[in-house]
Parts: sequence; structure tokens; C-alpha cells
Amino acid sequence: MVDMDAFAKPGKPYYLALGMEGSANKLGVGVIKHHLGPLDENNRAEILANVRSTYNAPPGQGFLPRDTARHHRNWVVRLVEKALKDSGVKVSDLDCLCFTQGPGMGAPLQSVVVAARTLSQLWELPLVGVNHCIGHIEMGREITGARNPVVLYVSGGNTQVIAYSRQRYRIFGETLDIAIGNCLDRFARTLHIPNDPSPGYNIEQLARKGKHLVELPYTVKGMDLSMSGILEYVDGLAHDLFSGKKSKYLYDEEDGERITVEDLCFSLQENLFSMLVEITERAMAHVDSNQVLIVGGVGCNERLQEMMGIMAGDRNGSIYATDERFCIDNGIMIAHAGLLAYRVGYGNELEDTVCRQKFRTDEVYVKWRDD
Repeated sequence: MVDMDAFAKPGKPYYLALGMEGSANKLGVGVIKHHLGPLDENNRAEILANVRSTYNAPPGQGFLPRDTARHHRNWVVRLVEKALKDSGVKVSDLDCLCFTQGPGMGAPLQSVVVAARTLSQLWELPLVGVNHCIGHIEMGREITGARNPVVLYVSGGNTQVIAYSRQRYRIFGETLDIAIGNCLDRFARTLHIPNDPSPGYNIEQLARKGKHLVELPYTVKGMDLSMSGILEYVDGLAHDLFSGKKSKYLYDEEDGERITVEDLCFSLQENLFSMLVEITERAMAHVDSNQVLIVGGVGCNERLQEMMGIMAGDRNGSIYATDERFCIDNGIMIAHAGLLAYRVGYGNELEDTVCRQKFRTDEVYVKWRDD
């Protein structure tokens, strides 16, 4: 059994950590408390603060690294101050500072790690670098109570099907090109719809009004999938629609009605989510699991949750998901995963805090789990 209390301070019945996330356009800071002993249904982590600021580019544009990094630099001190104020925690009470080490966009990651290094030296606190994907998984497990699920990790930069084995989160399948969140975001740019609160959310709302299912490429290759070709195809349909082109592909075969933007959003979601359900079910069969945990920003999509729930129900299983506070990138997930690592002796020297844009989920030794 892993000793989770070996590094507790004498006389202090809990651990406290502050986490900082900034791998993409979300800047988040969170403060979390772990009581001594193993975390389970009788001893849950306490979320003391979870604040966030989002950089949104104008409609039709994506967020550039330099602009996103500038946003993070401008807001990081204010968010740290607010998180400490909301939590009522003193700096002297903290056990460690946690930060996202990767994967993600280089400039935003670097802007946050510089802040973390600075605070670490000012406050004389140890640093703990966290894999962004592991942060999502561990926060999802903590919030939902899922014990050992197959994990579908879907976000702007990542699409992976994951299962735990022997102190590693093993990747069973993933995207071969772009992530599903990136696919949805880029289609939102084509449609010139707002980026606030998020492109994927706005596509979801349009999709609810769609009634014609347009046939799109379906690209599953074993346990992996590809989305760049689908994006190119649906982009072409959108451009033809906007230009007024009279193509047979822009009319429903049954009633002859012209396809709408809402129909394209509906069809794109149905197609992409069906691919995700297929590879997730295949992973569940492989590891003999009946639990699915959906994490990452795209995991907030209610239609994805519904489709996955139908599949899990057919297997006499269950689905676990969180709301936007924890699905979307946030600081509390970094604080939680970082504190789990700190409690089993993990930490970073200052010279080892270099960010890694390509930091794979299965590289992390999950020492805090031995089940």
C-alpha cells in the first residue's frame, strides 16, 4: 500500500496545494486540501478555490500563442491573489505549488511556469510539475467517484482513449492528426461564430436545431481515428452553402430541403461522436470494464455524454462526467494531481521545470496508485 502521509508536516492533519494551469487559452488557479489518509468516498479532497480567466479571439480567428501568453501574464497575479482570498489560506499554510508542465502551447505554458518559479522562490515552497492530461483524469476520478474507468480524454489539443494498468495510464487509441476540440474550433472559424464562451459550445447549440443528417467521411482506423479529412469535407460544404452553390450535396435526399448551417453542425457532431463511442467501446471490451469517464473541455458536450451513455447502458455499464468547472481546463485539477504526486515524494528542482509541449499521458509514473 502506498504511504500517502510520509511527507505530512508534524501536527498538521492535512495537505494544501495551489495549482496553476495555462496550457492553452484558459488560465486557472486553484487551491485544494487533502486530509491525511487515502482518498476515498469517506475522505474526499476539499476544493477551496477554483478561479479562471479565458482569452477569446475575435470570431473567425483562433487564439495565437503570443496573445494567449500575454493574457496569462496580465492575469496570473490577480488570479493567484483571488484564489488565496477565496480559499482563506495563508501562503505559510501551503505545502507545495503545482503547475502545468505540458502538453500544451509553448508560450502560454512558459508564461505560467515563470510565475510558478517566481512564487516558489518568494514563498520558499517546493514545485511540482503536472502532466495536463493526468490532471484531467485524476480530477475526474475524484469528482465523480469513478474507481477504475476507461477514460475518454477529449479537448482542444488531445483526443485519447485511456485505461489504467500497473501505475501507468495506457493509451489505447488516439487521434492520428488533429484533436476533436481543434476540429470543432476550426469549423467554428469557418462559420464565423463567436468564440465566447467557447466555439465548441456554440456549435453544440446550433447542432440542437439541425434536422438533416449530412453524410460525412467516417475515419476509424483500429483504435485510432482521423479528423482532418472530415474537417476539410465539411468546410467545403459550408463554403458552398455560403456562396449559394447549387450542389446535390446541399440538399436532403428525402425531402429535398436545402441543408442549413445547423444541419452541418449537427452532422459533424454526430459523426465525430460516433467515432469516439466506437473506439471507447472497443477499449472497454479489451480491458473488461463497464465504466467510462469523459474528461477534457469537449466532455461538457451533452450530446456526447448522451451517446456514450447509450453505449455504456447497452453494456450494463455507467458513464461519468463533470460540468464545465472541471471539464474545461482549470487550476484545481493541477493542484489535485500535483498534490497526489507530492504526497508520494515527487517534486521538481528549479532547473527541472522546463515545459514540454509534447508530454504524453503514458510517460507519467502514477506512484500514488497501486490498485
